[in-house]
Amino acid sequence: MTRVDTVSPAELVGTDFGPHEVLVETALLRLFTKVVGMNDPVHHDPAAAARAGLPGLLVPPTYLFGLERQHPEVPRIIDKLGIDIGSVLHGEQSFRYHAPCYSGDVLSFRPRFADYYEKKGGALRFLVRDCAVTRDGDPIAELRNVVVIR
Repeated sequence: MTRVDTVSPAELVGTDFGPHEVLVETALLRLFTKVVGMNDPVHHDPAAAARAGLPGLLVPPTYLFGLERQHPEVPRIIDKLGIDIGSVLHGEQSFRYHAPCYSGDVLSFRPRFADYYEKKGGALRFLVRDCAVTRDGDPIAELRNVVVIR
């Protein structure tokens, strides 16, 4: 395997990953909602969603973070940073919704590195990634993810 020349996380602040479209697949969404214990049938039962007047299964807020990770630049950036994935911890995540989304939607994800900072003399490094999610150009959500690198 060829190793990419690594860069410091601070050099990537402002980097835009570019857009990436993802289809919200019904089977994967149903599996996710079952695993996390979502009991409302509009999340996993197409007939219940239809009775509620929805165009598909309702996507729960945290599901978008998993879809964002399908962006092809994510593994390339991790490689470029030279990060040992075993040293990465989940710091925090937040989201702001503008509109609901559903199974069958094609969503566009556009992540970018928003910030980088260190604590404890560099022993803990924090990488902040923001992501705009749209459907047909209309805003769906704004995601923020903070990872901690030990």
